[in-house]
Amino acid sequence: MVVLPGLMLAMVLAMLDNMIVGTAMPRIVSELGGLNHMSWVTTAYVLGTTVSTPIWGKIGDLYGRKNIFITSIVIFMIGSALCGMAGSSLLGGTVDGMGELIAFRALQGLGAGGLMVNVMAIIGDLVPPRERGQYQGIMAGVMSLAMIAGPLVGGFITDNLDWRWAFYVNLPVGAVALVLLVLRLHLPKREAGEVRIDWLGAALLSVAITAMVLITTWGGSEYAWDSWQILSLIAVSVVLLVAFVLVERRAAEPIMPLQLFRNRNFSLISAVGFLLGFAMFGAITFLPLFQQMVQGASATNSGLLLLPMMASSMVVSLFVGKAITSTGKYKVYPVIGGVGMAVGMWLLSTMDVHTASWLTGVYIAVLGLGMGFLMQTTMLIAQNSVEQKDLGVSSSAATFFRSIGGSFGVSLFGAIFNNGFKSELTTRLGPEAADKLAAGGGRMDASALTHLDPRVHTGLLESLATALSGVFWWAVVFAVIVPLVAAFVKEVPLRGGGPVDPARAEAVTPAAG
Repeated sequence: MVVLPGLMLAMVLAMLDNMIVGTAMPRIVSELGGLNHMSWVTTAYVLGTTVSTPIWGKIGDLYGRKNIFITSIVIFMIGSALCGMAGSSLLGGTVDGMGELIAFRALQGLGAGGLMVNVMAIIGDLVPPRERGQYQGIMAGVMSLAMIAGPLVGGFITDNLDWRWAFYVNLPVGAVALVLLVLRLHLPKREAGEVRIDWLGAALLSVAITAMVLITTWGGSEYAWDSWQILSLIAVSVVLLVAFVLVERRAAEPIMPLQLFRNRNFSLISAVGFLLGFAMFGAITFLPLFQQMVQGASATNSGLLLLPMMASSMVVSLFVGKAITSTGKYKVYPVIGGVGMAVGMWLLSTMDVHTASWLTGVYIAVLGLGMGFLMQTTMLIAQNSVEQKDLGVSSSAATFFRSIGGSFGVSLFGAIFNNGFKSELTTRLGPEAADKLAAGGGRMDASALTHLDPRVHTGLLESLATALSGVFWWAVVFAVIVPLVAAFVKEVPLRGGGPVDPARAEAVTPAAG
């Protein structure tokens, strides 16, 4: 409880940023242009988080977490400051402001990877698994509060200040978190001896992930699926993944120990986390666009319209954390959460230009219920499936698969949206009008839409709504797999206080699966 405020602020730092930026994206696109690259602002951040997460987790296991944690916060703050300066005179006033923003978001994501995994690993160091559900429920509640405050802060900044403050606001929050952690967080330092970090494995995994994200981003939009560019990326990702597996089998301290996946629960819950990130990031990224462009909400109001999702997620997370601590049972929660998330995504896929804002709120509240059952339960099951010495690796792996799912999801959903939007515009308004609307670097401002010819305005809104509906339909496909996978998770007793008892924990051995 002494260090919890600092940990909560660090978690808020990462969660608040995503929500603020999501709400501010329409205004950012309006100023910097590049609507067809909008998803890359989120993808770059998630990709940076994903490729760095295994490294942060392993370094923490080897050398201790405090200094590593503080370093990740500093990197995140530097990235935030640079994002706020993207395309401005402070950086020379370059033409490609969106390109700068995407690059700086990747740097910001590198720091965010350390924030997420170290918070969960430190809780794992200080709290036994049986009690961990309650504390992770508290953290989930804080995350939900951050997700509630994020759209509101983002909306206020977008409507009343410059969008650049969506990034600058991270600096004072990060400074307070740093002070609290430096003064209050005291963890034993670990001596790694002669152990070396598996940098080759980390490099192979990072490049392979980047290639796979480029496949989902460019395939069918920038390049045809059978083009040499996409086929080359597929070949690179396959070759590097095979090389990564070979390197990890021989490394003294692998970035991601392959023997963990012999544990059935660990493998299953990693798949659940991947699917959760895939569907969740898609919803959070594209909902503000629907609310502002199609429903005509201001940036502030679009933030308010996300409140039902965050509030329902927060309440359920707190309930689930208490219930797990009281009963020691957890298997049913990811199953219920997967069903709830699939239903919520299906409801969102039914929206069109005539859907009322209050009805959208009901739909996203259902989605929030599903997320509440899933978000912290996946981390708890992953941590309970490994020995204490691998706590950082298990935490980073759980975060990694959720992040890589989010990266793939946003990239794929972005490609689906871009292709669907262009196709719908062509169908409704003809190729000439569609090309004219796409001119100007993809700039789009909700207020400017009202000045269009009524027929063009209607066709544009209908095209947006239909394209976004297609995104949520695809999210349903992935969300419905979650309860099917979670049903095979084995109920393993949660370890209590004191030293880890190998007889009660599911050992990470070939026989454990």
